Amino acid sequence: MRVISGSKKGRSLKAVPGTSTRPTTDKVKESIFNMIGPYFDGGRGLDLFAGSGGLGIEALSRGFEHCIFVDRDFKAIQTIKSNVKTLELAKRAQVYRNDAERALHAAAKRESGFRGIFLDPPYKEQKLKALLTMIDEYQMLEEDGFIVVEHDKEVELPETVGDLEMTRKETYGITGVAIYKKRG
Repeated sequence: MRVISGSKKGRSLKAVPGTSTRPTTDKVKESIFNMIGPYFDGGRGLDLFAGSGGLGIEALSRGFEHCIFVDRDFKAIQTIKSNVKTLELAKRAQVYRNDAERALHAAAKRESGFRGIFLDPPYKEQKLKALLTMIDEYQMLEEDGFIVVEHDKEVELPETVGDLEMTRKETYGITGVAIYKKRG
């Protein structure tokens, strides 16, 4: 695994030890960033189910100012911390060991808004509609923001969730990717 583009292009990322996480492949990561706009002029990100932190780190490399990484697995948290330290991104990152729902509640209490939210849960534990509903109800997505949902290709996601609308959907092998933005 590596950073595909931006200021940290070509740098290697450590993977989470063991088989508890499924890293986003470089091909899928590159496709995701081609869909959402390859580079950013600032913005804050939220990488839920962060694993090794690959999606959030890619967003930082491509111009995000700050990213919050959340995972409930201890090995994943240690891997993210190691990756952001090695890539000299620690000052632009916050890393929390928490589950996704509790992390969204905490961010909502701080009235945090995000330009980009990455949802890449384990394929066997998909609560994507509930998470999208929480993001919509807490109004966590900025007006020009996006949500990237990585999922098993067999999962059917709704076209709309509250004020969120699916604007793009692609399949790469066993992986599906959906992009949501605010309607209007």
